[in-house]
Amino acid sequence: MITVNNVSLNFSDATLFKDVNLKFSAGNCYGIIGANGAGKSTFLRILSGDLEPSTGDVSIPSHMRMSVLKQDHFAFDEFTVLDTIIMGNARLYEIMKEKEILYAKEDFTDEDGIRASVLEGDFSELNGWEAESDAGRLVQGLGLGIDVLYREMNALNGKEKVKVLLAQALFGKPDIILLDEPTNHLDILAINWLEDFLLDYEGTVIVVSHDRHFLNTVCTSIVDVDYGKIKMFVGNYEFWYESSKMIQKMLRDQNKKSEDKIRDLQDFIQRFSANKSKSKQATSRKKLLDKLTVEDLPASSRRYPFVGFTMDREPGKEILTVEGISKTVDGVQILNNISLRMNKGDKIAFVGENEIANTTLFKILMEDLEPDEGSFKWGVSTSRSYLPLDNSTFFNECGLNLVQWLGQFTQETTETFMRGFLGRMLFSGDDVFKPVKVLSGGEKVRCMLSRMMLFGSNVLILDQPTNHLDLESITAVNNGLIDFKGVLLFSSHDHQFVQTIANRIIEIREDGTMIDKACTYDEYIESMYSH
Repeated sequence: MITVNNVSLNFSDATLFKDVNLKFSAGNCYGIIGANGAGKSTFLRILSGDLEPSTGDVSIPSHMRMSVLKQDHFAFDEFTVLDTIIMGNARLYEIMKEKEILYAKEDFTDEDGIRASVLEGDFSELNGWEAESDAGRLVQGLGLGIDVLYREMNALNGKEKVKVLLAQALFGKPDIILLDEPTNHLDILAINWLEDFLLDYEGTVIVVSHDRHFLNTVCTSIVDVDYGKIKMFVGNYEFWYESSKMIQKMLRDQNKKSEDKIRDLQDFIQRFSANKSKSKQATSRKKLLDKLTVEDLPASSRRYPFVGFTMDREPGKEILTVEGISKTVDGVQILNNISLRMNKGDKIAFVGENEIANTTLFKILMEDLEPDEGSFKWGVSTSRSYLPLDNSTFFNECGLNLVQWLGQFTQETTETFMRGFLGRMLFSGDDVFKPVKVLSGGEKVRCMLSRMMLFGSNVLILDQPTNHLDLESITAVNNGLIDFKGVLLFSSHDHQFVQTIANRIIEIREDGTMIDKACTYDEYIESMYSH
């Protein structure tokens, strides 16, 4: 149990959040959501004791052990992987080191023997004899070989370090686990394993994540950081999102008390409660949802940008033909004889870990890069818009403000039109006169999406479009691409994004060759990774 009492936090005379009173209990997983900059990670730091609140306190029983996912990938470079993982239980690691020093003494005294006996008892009580095998199971679950345990941390690449630090946070059955973006840089199988681990975990999990599929799978409650307030709601992210939209609509219609609207909400709660799932989290969530009333639903003030792509004209039958494209970068073959034919109605997701291959292919198709071999041909009726992975060239050397920047891409440059268009993308008031070079990563992506929306293209190419976006913007882009009537090529690691948009999946493997299947993402995962 974690109890948050009257917690507030002030930064430079500004209040990030105030009067927070929450309880986190065992057997539940809490997903912390909120706009970028709202204070999600900061709140996690307060819960972990890493940051003192301006007012109030966080109470955790003294016998409970908390484990936190570390963010510094270089902090353990001088240690082995095994030692790094066992450090997740600091007391066990201290005992192991003290034992080593004690047994290495040449003049082992009676006092040393008594101390060693105490240490051995504590070591056994903390399951020290199983520590190495437990660490092995964790790294194997996350997709690393057992031999990695005996390597130095400084010999690992970035993705391997991410997995080791996650194993550290999960090690030794902590009572409380705090995770900040745990699925970042994890592959499909590692994320699935982590979901199963957390579903079986009996303690308290508190997680910050932009991965909606992950939040929907593991969470029993959502903690919403919204305009200075932090509130807790029962259910996963999908339940929070759908119910908050329904409440917002009721408020807009000024019919909050009308019997038919309340009946709709009660039916909605019952539908979610009836969802079948084998998971323990879902069972727990169902029990809580059964007790919900309309008053318990989120009246969120969250704003969603509008993302909608319209075509100036329909594409013809001929869309894109790619024949035998190969490309070597820095001596490594990234693309190896790639051939494909894109058809009208295709929404192709490029998935997998070979991000550089996807980006390279997109650059070739947009004529930003020449292939070493092969060719491609776009249909004469196609018009194309591109969201590159790196958009810095559009902003860094630019002295324009937002209105001027967007005005480069449209004939309609009246202030009324520009303000209206930018307002739909959540740029309002004096924000529209900000220099574009000072925009955040998420704001720049919203600008690039706005630029694409102005073009009226019938083919969209988007390279990792959810990067830097908050959940609201990701949801808006997701819905906009579902509704898009044209042709789509995109890369993404967001499970729900791919599953709800794509009707065809392409994975470019490490050797540069390609797997191409006309199916949903879940069907692809089932066919490729089921045993």
